[in-house]
Amino acid sequence: MDADFLDFKQYLQEQDKSPLTVKGYLADLHIFTRWFEQTNGKAFSLTDWTSADVRAYRQHMLDQNMKPQTINRRLAALASFGNWAFLTGRARANPALRIHGIAQSPLAPKWLERRERAALLRAVEQDVEYARRHYPRLWVIRLRDATMVITLLNTGLRVGELCALQVTDVHVGERKGVLTVRSGKGSKHRIVPLNIEARRAIGEWLLYRPQVDTLALFTGQRNEAVRSRSIQHAVTRLGQAAGLQGVTPHTLRHTFAKSLVDSGVSLEKVAALLGHSDLNTTRIYVTPGKRDLENAVAKIV
Repeated sequence: MDADFLDFKQYLQEQDKSPLTVKGYLADLHIFTRWFEQTNGKAFSLTDWTSADVRAYRQHMLDQNMKPQTINRRLAALASFGNWAFLTGRARANPALRIHGIAQSPLAPKWLERRERAALLRAVEQDVEYARRHYPRLWVIRLRDATMVITLLNTGLRVGELCALQVTDVHVGERKGVLTVRSGKGSKHRIVPLNIEARRAIGEWLLYRPQVDTLALFTGQRNEAVRSRSIQHAVTRLGQAAGLQGVTPHTLRHTFAKSLVDSGVSLEKVAALLGHSDLNTTRIYVTPGKRDLENAVAKIV
């Protein structure tokens, strides 16, 4: 099966699936094959799984009280795997083709409320100033972390897009600035305008960015392009410093999008800024969050 999984991985990459999607699908497939072998007492093979197996696996996940999002993601992975097997002639049909996911009410993604966003920015500023005074050798790294957080908050970039940014992709002036995303999801190219908060942060970083051979905008301690894990760690660390739990780079992307929607920006413009090809993907940001519902109910008193 390892060879089949490698071929399937290549198929996903050719379909311009994001690295996270590819990694997630492969992990979900390994979970399914382990369940299949434990349930049926034999090794999994492409010619031996059936729709009955997929239905039984779906019921198993329901019995385990798994979240609908988890169940639907795993079923999507199986459907994609089955489709690949059918298209390549390794299976006579796709066993997961007509297995429906779990219906659920639309859930708003997690974003930061205004006071939480302000708390995060205060923590960012305090962290840089503290490092400047007490840890001069670490100050540049702290400034980098602060700039990455502010950039994510004000551009909605994905982690991979931030990692891939080069110095030549950013143009900052006193009144205008733009950021060019050359390696977006699905290899899509887009230009994101920079507001004054992002321009100031990036402008300061460019003044103190280490002079190294790489063109990467954000660099690591070994002067290579910053890695996604470093970005995730920086966001989590600064979020905790602000008293916020569970803040991720994608939380900042959601916050950027929600802020645009709340400011009256059209979904078409939000989609363009986020790099969405399907407007339905952007519609999740008009799904009311907990605070939106609380404010709605408060108005009737």
